[in-house]
Amino acid sequence: MFCPFSVLFSYICNVMMSKKVEKVLRLVVLTMVLVVLSVGDVIAKTKSSVVNNSKNKATQIYDRYAVNPILRKNGKVDWWEMNQTYSTRFRVEQLVVPVSLVGLGVLGIGENSPMRGINLAIRNGLNEASGGVKLRFDDYVQYVPVAFYLTLDFMGLKAKHSFGERVAVAAVTYIAVTALSQGLKYTVREPRPDTGTRNSFPSGHTMTAFAGAELVRSEYGWGVGMGAYALATTVGFMRMYNGRHWFNDVLAGAGLGILSARIGYWMLPLNRHIFRIPRKGQAMVASPVYYANTKAVGMSCAIQF
Repeated sequence: MFCPFSVLFSYICNVMMSKKVEKVLRLVVLTMVLVVLSVGDVIAKTKSSVVNNSKNKATQIYDRYAVNPILRKNGKVDWWEMNQTYSTRFRVEQLVVPVSLVGLGVLGIGENSPMRGINLAIRNGLNEASGGVKLRFDDYVQYVPVAFYLTLDFMGLKAKHSFGERVAVAAVTYIAVTALSQGLKYTVREPRPDTGTRNSFPSGHTMTAFAGAELVRSEYGWGVGMGAYALATTVGFMRMYNGRHWFNDVLAGAGLGILSARIGYWMLPLNRHIFRIPRKGQAMVASPVYYANTKAVGMSCAIQF
């Protein structure tokens, strides 16, 4: 079952094991970041003519997601419904993908699990392909999707929610990520493939990356979301490549990450009510900057409150 991927793994390994691996990785990460930023800028320019034709365009876009009526109970406004929108409403179909991924991940727990053979085949194949070389850029790339989630709106790509709302959603999402990952790691106590330390299930890095990817997809759509999910998938693959996690750990991490992002949106009405978060407000202009002399990436921005 692993054999069809052996050629791909060998090719990747030969590139990664070259003397210029560090420079290549820096270039790849820089390229991915600049591509996503450029896509946001292009989409914003394309939409600008349409937006300028209507002063109420922002309201119209927002109202597409604020379609739920305010309900009254005993003559009083139901605060939950008052702060509810389409994007924050729980729907059963939102559970299909995360529950399926977590379910497959659970099948790989234990030495006698149904997925044990697949786990070992992938682990052994990647160990042979890597030759013991460890690449740790996944420690940093895992945070890129959530960074885009918070900032793409400032670069001209229309978001469904205000910056304050996005901060609240991201905060709840990563509280859920931390609680779920740490709770399961020290409850299941699955040994890691490399060290045997009993905190392998699920993959926390994968959870972080997929939570951010789902936030991007939910906020900006699949156009940008596909790029975020590609980054998240890369993180999951690298956790196995570096020998830190089993295949089922990554599957469960992806599912729990997506679920955590949904929890962040489901809890937004509560945050709107408690913190009185405005749905409109701040303005910000930002642009990426590349410093050729130091080979560093930066960003310049101006914020109006």
